Amino acid sequence: MEKIVFNLLLLCCLSAAPGLSAQDTPALSTEFSPVLADGDSPLLAAGATIDARNLDQYSRWLDEVVVERIRAGDFQIALGPALQFPTHPRYVQATESHAGNTDLESEPGELTAYAGGRPFPGLSTSDPQAGVKAAWNMRYAYAPDETETAHFIWRYRDMVSGKLERTLSMYGAILRYSHRHSHEPVPALEDNPANLFSALYLRVNSPLDIRNTQLLIHRALADTAPEQAWLYLNTQRRVKRIATGQKTDAFLGSDIMIEDFLGYNGRIMDMEWTLLGSDELLLPMYAHSQLDLDGEEPGEDGFRDIPFAGAGTCFPDVTWQLRKVLHLQAVPRDPRHPLSKRHYIIDAATFSPVLTRIYDRSGKLWKLGMVALSHSGYHTPGNVDWQGVITDAVSMIDLQARHCTTLNLNSRMATTPLRHKMFNTSYLRQMGR
Repeated sequence: MEKIVFNLLLLCCLSAAPGLSAQDTPALSTEFSPVLADGDSPLLAAGATIDARNLDQYSRWLDEVVVERIRAGDFQIALGPALQFPTHPRYVQATESHAGNTDLESEPGELTAYAGGRPFPGLSTSDPQAGVKAAWNMRYAYAPDETETAHFIWRYRDMVSGKLERTLSMYGAILRYSHRHSHEPVPALEDNPANLFSALYLRVNSPLDIRNTQLLIHRALADTAPEQAWLYLNTQRRVKRIATGQKTDAFLGSDIMIEDFLGYNGRIMDMEWTLLGSDELLLPMYAHSQLDLDGEEPGEDGFRDIPFAGAGTCFPDVTWQLRKVLHLQAVPRDPRHPLSKRHYIIDAATFSPVLTRIYDRSGKLWKLGMVALSHSGYHTPGNVDWQGVITDAVSMIDLQARHCTTLNLNSRMATTPLRHKMFNTSYLRQMGR
């Protein structure tokens, strides 16, 4: 019923949207609500469990690396109910209003006439530029314009012994300066002298030896602009600019690189993007409040973290459901880059990179990234207005070293406007004192 209502509303909006032809309407009507050919398969009923014993029945709906990990006994998958995930109506409206207007410049990394929403709806593998268009869709996927993550726990784990080696507690915040949809002012902040798209801020609260270590990243509107990132190290008590090459180093000794943040935290023009096709696969997407989390310790606000299970306690212990996905490949243009490619499995409705395969320079599979995404309507009461997917947990698994870094998050829409001063280098020095 939720899916039918969503499609009817979307079709009504499309019929009234200026600049859309009749032939455009069917493609856009399913852009945020893809139809699944296998959605009614009895094998995919909620409550089923996929493990090494019945894996062959389900392998057509699983990524090949996930199949390998289940077959090896690293983890198993529980299936949950099918959900239609929301997208903020302002983002949908912006997509409708500007459909067909955005284009790629002749130079790599530039867009023409992008004004909001999904830049390139209705992608097709027959389009030779579909790969880079998909990358822009991922970059400009919907997320609230101002978010805070006060509860942000990083854990480093040995996958063989299961030993918990280190635990970090952090604070994080993201501010979108341009192409805003969820917070006033829309579509952009007036005070943006650096011409930024977004800024990300991280601060370590514990342990004591790296307390107040901070990271600031500025993402420019122009993809051709040099990347800007700064790190404040409490041991040195100074801010230093992070060189491009350092963004592929292990961040604070974890299995995660700065370039891994938000799926891909780099310039789009620095990669050769190829849209490999679409598929229907099972992904870790669910309703947080419908999970059995009684065994997890509640926080001060009653929120319970997503648990991890399997080998080394490295895999998010959530339910999976069938989703339409896109396969997107990114190959670094710089031959000195430590990776040979990234393979993204993107949820087609939200353009969230849910699974990521990372290959080392020799072409061998190195890491598997997994993101656990909750429906915002089944999350914390304060996030009712989020109207999208909320990241509950992340795991970056080094399959070669048999090691992982897991993240638990409880993000919220900012209740008061985030201060500009948080996102500049003077704030790093102030907080580091």
